[in-house]
Amino acid sequence: MTDYSLLIDGRMVPGDLIMPVLNPATEEVLAQCPRASKEQLDQAVAAANAAYPAWAATPIEERRRLIGKMADIVEANASELARILTSEQGKPLTDATGEVFGMAAFFRYLSSLDLPMRVIENSGERRVEAYRRPLGVVGAIIPWNYSLLILSFKLPSALLAGNTLVVKPAPTTPLSTLRFAELVKDVLPPGVLNVIADANDLGDHMTRHPDIRKISFTGSTATGQKVMASASQTLKRITLELGGNDAGIVLDDVDPKTVAPGIFEGAFQNSGQVCLAIKRLYVHESVYDDVCNELVTIAKNTVVDDGAKQGTKLGPLQNKMQYEKVKAFLEDAHKNGKVIAGGAAMDRPGYFIEPTIVRDIKEGSKLVDEEQFGPVLPVIKYSDNDDVIRRANATSYGLGASVWSSNPARAHDIAGRIEAGTVWINKHLDMAPNIPFGGAKQSGIGTEFAEEGLAEFTQLQIINGPAATA
Repeated sequence: MTDYSLLIDGRMVPGDLIMPVLNPATEEVLAQCPRASKEQLDQAVAAANAAYPAWAATPIEERRRLIGKMADIVEANASELARILTSEQGKPLTDATGEVFGMAAFFRYLSSLDLPMRVIENSGERRVEAYRRPLGVVGAIIPWNYSLLILSFKLPSALLAGNTLVVKPAPTTPLSTLRFAELVKDVLPPGVLNVIADANDLGDHMTRHPDIRKISFTGSTATGQKVMASASQTLKRITLELGGNDAGIVLDDVDPKTVAPGIFEGAFQNSGQVCLAIKRLYVHESVYDDVCNELVTIAKNTVVDDGAKQGTKLGPLQNKMQYEKVKAFLEDAHKNGKVIAGGAAMDRPGYFIEPTIVRDIKEGSKLVDEEQFGPVLPVIKYSDNDDVIRRANATSYGLGASVWSSNPARAHDIAGRIEAGTVWINKHLDMAPNIPFGGAKQSGIGTEFAEEGLAEFTQLQIINGPAATA
């Protein structure tokens, strides 16, 4: 076990409370984690508020340099951070290592962006300039599936724009974030970055806090609705990246052996605990049996084990609550479909579920209509393209989707008719910091990544003055 502390006003401090953090592969206590009180959250916000004027006045070039220095520290400590991440989250160590290096890459790219003044008009009548100003204190609420990577979606843009930050990781995966905070605490001026941990009891206070100007939240749609309602009390700016029930559509012209590996990876990465994962797979009747059979072969040859063991492809689900939810989806799968691979929790310690493929299932079942967020994939037969587009869009979600075809132009036509923020062709989960990311319908509000995501951490200010004189 390692000692962990909260980061408040540039100092590592103990929590007023403590809470256990479990290893999901063993269900054993991994560490006792500091847990912030409401008063400590207030202290973190006060520190961020006090640090804000000087940080906002710091030249963007210096802010960029310091964010880059944090990326260097992350890379230098990648092995340690990855080990902590695997032990608390459950994912294989190779995936955790990739997440840590991905975090550094997002830091570097997002901090390379700029916020230039833009001249809207410079005429004989007026000169109008557009500026992007910082907002103030930003609250970042991070989920448990990609605790370090999703932090990197928010922190670099928030700090580059001149805001200060209070970060709250998920209570089941706080350790890697707290260790990151300890590693970088001396890079930034005190109060610019603060990291607290809670037991899911401080979120409402954080989203209502009068001194927090923006909330950037990643999590479930149900919780996002609560965040939006709470933030409305002070008309906070919000970015919500929420749930998805992403459809994959396989056209009749595919080679099943060619597309099956990419489909499996798009559905089962991180044991299916990905907001953008394929959650429903629609396959044309002419290739339905062959695609199902290929997916079964991959599922049965996938190594499911403790993420710390070499060769593990899928680890456990991250926490007991999600484990119990996925077991309920398995019950529905057996009731309303035909389970052709997996179909059960594994008889061992830890929150392990067999990678499960379910065929001959339709809309109206829990597994098709709701977001499972686990390693269970329903494969649904269709015969008509217009019909499958209607069925894919018949959901309150709209985060992502994919179309699989040997004819990319044909797939592109269908992709344009899907109601989702991102639609991939012949791939899934292809994301990069230079590509804007956001959801449609109840899958979110706002955009992350790229220039569009950076702008969300700013206030647009227009200065409208007299015409410039020579």
